Amino acid sequence: MYRLDPRYAPAPQAVLTAGWQAVAAELPPYPATVAVDGPPSVDWDTLAGRLAAGAAQRTVRTLDMRAHHAPPAAVHARTVRPEDRDDPYYCRLADNPLSDLFDSLPTPPVPADGELLIVYGPGAALLPHDVLWYADTPKRHAEAAIAAGTGANLGLPGEPADLRRLFYVDWPMLDRHRDGLAARLDAWLDVQDPGRPVYLDGPGLRATLAALARRPVRTRPFFNSTPWGGHWAQRELGFNPGARNSALGYELIAPEAGILLGTGPEAQAEVPFQFLCVLHPEQLLGPAVHARFGTSFPIRFDYLDTVGGGNLSLHCHPKEQYMRERFGWDYTQHETYYLTVGSQDTKVFLGLREDADTELFRKQVEEAARDGVPMDPEDHVLSFPAEQGQLFMIPAGTPHASGAGNLVLEISATPYLYSLRFYDWLRPDAEGNPRPLPYEHGLANLETTRIGDSVARDLVQIPRDLREGPGWREELLGALDEMFYEVRRMTLDGTGPAEDDTAGRFHVLNVVEGDGVTVETDAGDRHELAYAETLTVPAAVGGYRLHPVNGPVRVVKALVR
Repeated sequence: MYRLDPRYAPAPQAVLTAGWQAVAAELPPYPATVAVDGPPSVDWDTLAGRLAAGAAQRTVRTLDMRAHHAPPAAVHARTVRPEDRDDPYYCRLADNPLSDLFDSLPTPPVPADGELLIVYGPGAALLPHDVLWYADTPKRHAEAAIAAGTGANLGLPGEPADLRRLFYVDWPMLDRHRDGLAARLDAWLDVQDPGRPVYLDGPGLRATLAALARRPVRTRPFFNSTPWGGHWAQRELGFNPGARNSALGYELIAPEAGILLGTGPEAQAEVPFQFLCVLHPEQLLGPAVHARFGTSFPIRFDYLDTVGGGNLSLHCHPKEQYMRERFGWDYTQHETYYLTVGSQDTKVFLGLREDADTELFRKQVEEAARDGVPMDPEDHVLSFPAEQGQLFMIPAGTPHASGAGNLVLEISATPYLYSLRFYDWLRPDAEGNPRPLPYEHGLANLETTRIGDSVARDLVQIPRDLREGPGWREELLGALDEMFYEVRRMTLDGTGPAEDDTAGRFHVLNVVEGDGVTVETDAGDRHELAYAETLTVPAAVGGYRLHPVNGPVRVVKALVR
């Protein structure tokens, strides 16, 4: 059965505790400065108040870093390039240190005998301190708060917040800062529930991650709702039963993914999957992948659920040079669609027709965006039957969309926030407003050389057998020279295990047919993987076996070439 909360036990020596009283008991008993860093999405006022109340028998002073930011105009000027200020959709990834949010850092008082100074808020670690904690809420909470009008952007408390700044300024700055602290944190605080925080000590956190870097691991999944979303994941997996839909499923999107560490729902901390990449890059990624991508986990798995929903927008993704020069990523958003659920009667839109008139396409895209004039994408773009089990290759610049009625397993490069929409069927957002259409970026990246028959030949490939053993075989579903990863599929008839080996490069697995498999490593670790679940097999695992559960099963696998 699909698990909504895959959980891993902390290392035996770890200190895991929950509730403000228990967390406050972990404050040092001696005079000390405790820095509590973290993102703006944390309820900092509650945190500071509850920690101070928990140490009421002592003199406690506090220092709020948010009160010392540079003026808003200076923060804006330092973090967004002049050429990006008029772009309502995107800006280049901010590469600023958090110190750029301040004209000068405050000078904290030195705690006297029996005193405790709590420095809190984004950038607290920049001040001298004796103890360092990091308080966090997963990124989905920040996005939801800003979308609801209740969130804040980094360095701009009190100003109306926006998602553009969150995605391209706040998150890159915060991630870089947080990752730089990972090796020396004294504690991690999960404050998703501001009334019941969960504390995990730093040494225990690192010991747990050191073990997980050598074992199969699954991140915590979640689904967002969108105007085009369907309901398959609500019906089949139990996600968000009260939500509008279950459109976009985050199985493994490394910049947002979390790993649950704990003993049960009442005591679990969600920590960034990215910490595995930062603290154990060669064990997780493999030496060659680490040398190529640094600490960026380069492959993502997510779901696009349009079963009972609508067509996705017609869009493309930035070509590599554009992505690097305009948006600041070292690699771009190549994608593939694997049809977990589909049929002869549903569609995938992919690539330009042989007779496509790109100037007419541009004109119709502009008229639709400007004047609300409907267009028919199939006048310009090919469509293919969305047959279950088919893989569609989508190199950057290729116009594409999933049609209604599909469950797509998107197996893609990690960049995920650059859907350059051409046309969205004149569909409003949840508030009734037109959805954003960054079509000018899309037209600047439109791939016009792979058209007509070459789309079917190159992007809708026929599976090729790679290897086989008793009761199983492995196929190559798709590979292209311009894409750095490939997608394979293991088919097991249910009579015995399939043998595999990471050979120094991580694998990502997803069960696309059948009840599931048990993944058994040469080291003796075992991990259950049910239908629709995704699992990362670190490079350090080496040899492993897939044992089918209850009959035949198919498992899709992606790896860096």
